[in-house]
Amino acid sequence: MSPKDDVARLGQRTVTHVDAASVQALDLEAIEHEPTTALIARGAAYAREYAAIEHKPALLAQNIAVVLLALRKQHDDWLGRTHVYRQDAAEVYRAASIDDKEQLTRLQANVRYHVGNMLRRHLTPRELRALELHDASPLERQQDRRATDTAILRATKVSAEVTSSTPRTSQVTKKGAQPEAVPRQGSVAGLAVKATADHLRLAQAAKALVAQFNADVIDDHMTDGQRAKLDEELAEMERKVRSLRRHLKKRRSEG
Repeated sequence: MSPKDDVARLGQRTVTHVDAASVQALDLEAIEHEPTTALIARGAAYAREYAAIEHKPALLAQNIAVVLLALRKQHDDWLGRTHVYRQDAAEVYRAASIDDKEQLTRLQANVRYHVGNMLRRHLTPRELRALELHDASPLERQQDRRATDTAILRATKVSAEVTSSTPRTSQVTKKGAQPEAVPRQGSVAGLAVKATADHLRLAQAAKALVAQFNADVIDDHMTDGQRAKLDEELAEMERKVRSLRRHLKKRRSEG
């Protein structure tokens, strides 16, 4: 008998279709004794429904955002700040009768994200500036944050590797402590090669970090005190870089 015949034979006990609107969480104890064919049919039903709805939540949120933008345009209120627009927008969600407050909050946050992206597509840079909005969309700012986080993580990792791979030119041992074992010549050579590569990678990571500084953030979001602090940190970085470059220039001139 084929698995298909088995599924047909099991009848009511076999789940062959699920509806995302009414699906509930499964307990292992509730299904662990089902026949293999029934479990396969059940799993396939969940997978089928997932594939059918996978992209629909994002699409629905985007469509809500388009509706809200249409309301803003009708009210000549791209920022969505007038009382009449806010009433209409609130009515959209009230009419949806979403009882789960946390779910509603997540939906509204998702819609705001799409509204921000769509505003940047529909308005010109001049119109955005007139509304005191940044040219960068929420999506672009999110990508910038990810790039910054990646650069920081990479720099942290490379910095740790540089610390561990840099050969020690002198041994400083605390009183009473056991001196560190001296590596063999071959391992020292290998360590030096790795240290060289790590230092070059560290320079690349540092350059990537500096590239993440954004003039818009400095101009629009920092206080004068924060700008002064950033300037101090950058000045210290500049001094260290200048010192390293002088050292490099000296070594290169020595041949």
